[in-house]
Amino acid sequence: MLPLGTSLTLDDQADCYSNGVSEIIVGKALKKYNIPRQRVVIKTKLYTGVDDEGGQTPIHLAQNNDGPWVNRVGLSRKKIMDAVDESVKRLGTYIDVLYIHRLDRETPREEIMRALNDVVESGKVRYIGASSMRAWEFQALQNVAIQNNWHKFIVMQSYYSLIGREEEREMIPYCKDAGIGLVPWSPLARGVLARPWTARNSNRETTDLAMKALVRTRETEADKAIGDRVESIAKTKGVSMAQVAIAWLLHHGTFPALGLNSPERIDEAVGALQVKLTEKEIKELEEPYLPKGLALIEM
Repeated sequence: MLPLGTSLTLDDQADCYSNGVSEIIVGKALKKYNIPRQRVVIKTKLYTGVDDEGGQTPIHLAQNNDGPWVNRVGLSRKKIMDAVDESVKRLGTYIDVLYIHRLDRETPREEIMRALNDVVESGKVRYIGASSMRAWEFQALQNVAIQNNWHKFIVMQSYYSLIGREEEREMIPYCKDAGIGLVPWSPLARGVLARPWTARNSNRETTDLAMKALVRTRETEADKAIGDRVESIAKTKGVSMAQVAIAWLLHHGTFPALGLNSPERIDEAVGALQVKLTEKEIKELEEPYLPKGLALIEM
């Protein structure tokens, strides 16, 4: 959501969040508080089906382009055009950055990139970005745009945190070389890095489906060691664990997408900008990490 009254001006959405209601709320906030449009950067995403009949279909049940979701899931030209029209309608304004939420491996790359180029040319979208795919697939899409002189991706949003650093192998080096921005999603590893490692009584532990896929089924002693070090450094500096984990990401030149669901979380995120880690602390945080395979949700 838009953290009014702070220096934060970027809002991260997706058409499937609350089946479109999230975008509607942002659109209403812009009007209610008379926020100058040029002061806000609105990002949204498309791929997943949106239950536009007032239902509450969970995101994970609207991922396949068949049955009632035919032409409503994926990255076909029809899906992209329809999804952008609906997002613009819900937001009541244009989209600054449009992400493809996942890669549709059934639709030709040329069709995807032509449609994305066309929505930018239409004025409904300013820039395009991508999320969660293999580095070679991202580069292949980018090459299609380059070869056809179409609009290129300016940003990649991937799973990246102190206990999930696999993107350092290929995706991050490629993006840095190509001048593409990096926006980690779940930068606190589903909140695990925001509390002591043994604290597992939060609502998220039982309600967040991605918690199991990303963290709990793959956790190692190395992850625990990292969590313990985050906690130790936070205590030494007199800041929160979340601020240490965020500061580490900022140190590496990324711009994490954070879930800010209360004034306290907003203040915490803004405060992280003032947390500076020493080279010794960076080394201490990174040293225990052991490589792990990508979870399906990351691809």
